[in-house]
Amino acid sequence: MMTEPKRVCVLGAGIVGMTTALMLKEKHAELDVTVIADKFEQDTLSDVAAGIFRPSTSFKGPTPEITKQWLVDAYHHYKAIQDSKEAAEAGVQEVSGYVLSSKFPEVTKNQFLEGLLPVYRPADELELKICPGNWKYGAFFTTLVIESRYHLPWLRKKFEMLGGKIVKKTIDSFNDVYDYDLVMNCTGFGAKKLCLDHDLVPIRGQVFKVKAPWVKMFFYGDYDTYIIPGIDYVTLGGCRQYDSFKQEVDKYDSASIWERCVELLPNLKSAEVIKEVAGLRPHRTPVRVEREVIVTSSGKHLQVVHQYGHGGYGVTTAPGTAKYAVKLAEDVLGGHRSKVHAKL
Repeated sequence: MMTEPKRVCVLGAGIVGMTTALMLKEKHAELDVTVIADKFEQDTLSDVAAGIFRPSTSFKGPTPEITKQWLVDAYHHYKAIQDSKEAAEAGVQEVSGYVLSSKFPEVTKNQFLEGLLPVYRPADELELKICPGNWKYGAFFTTLVIESRYHLPWLRKKFEMLGGKIVKKTIDSFNDVYDYDLVMNCTGFGAKKLCLDHDLVPIRGQVFKVKAPWVKMFFYGDYDTYIIPGIDYVTLGGCRQYDSFKQEVDKYDSASIWERCVELLPNLKSAEVIKEVAGLRPHRTPVRVEREVIVTSSGKHLQVVHQYGHGGYGVTTAPGTAKYAVKLAEDVLGGHRSKVHAKL
């Protein structure tokens, strides 16, 4: 007698949710996997991101060892795609550039990247003069850009080719998904309401997307100033406003970002602005990737694996946290017990 396949629901279709869904289906073809979300592709926060692989030095998982492993796994995952025939369709490309500072030597250091990337070195005297300004400290490195405009549709296509299902629906409570064997919660900032998580804080960001095909390298300056070339557009940023819920573009931020970026790279003055976008980064310390058993209103013990709170580093770290979350999912589906933590 055939047993029914285990039913898994992935909540959220940003880069974290779609990477997790595909990884789960690739490893376990027998699972019935459904992605449920109210926003897809160009409507997700992932689509706002420049998508450069550059974690903050303060990015934090449950332990330093796990944090480092997430980043190592994520980089090698993307690097394998970049080295494959699917690189262009998946929107993964290599890019080099500089991080510069006139005041803060520490911003040119990154303990996560220095041993991981093929090149990460101090900038020399001549390189500090590439951009106008009084730059005293700098680093040059080669990393990857993962452009969600391409990567999300690519993930979805691969997931659906393996028999994965997509449902457009708003989920207000875990009671709405009580009939699944496992729920993977990749709802990003939506987890604040879904999980009543007071540790999840928005960090507002805003960027320009401009046409500037002559920009081939990235540049970071002081005060959250960055210029990151993508496939079609260059992303100009930015800002990092803690606990701000404003999702509209702010004209004062626009003026500040434009002025700072043009000072850093004067030839941007003639760039054509395609659009301006703002978004709320779902920040949590530590990033939450863990199991929980939730008792639904009907009394069912619902198995949940949470995976949210990546802040501005969802694109950077998604494959690393997804691999970790899939291992937790395998523990759940393999019958390893977990304590009951919450009731609805």
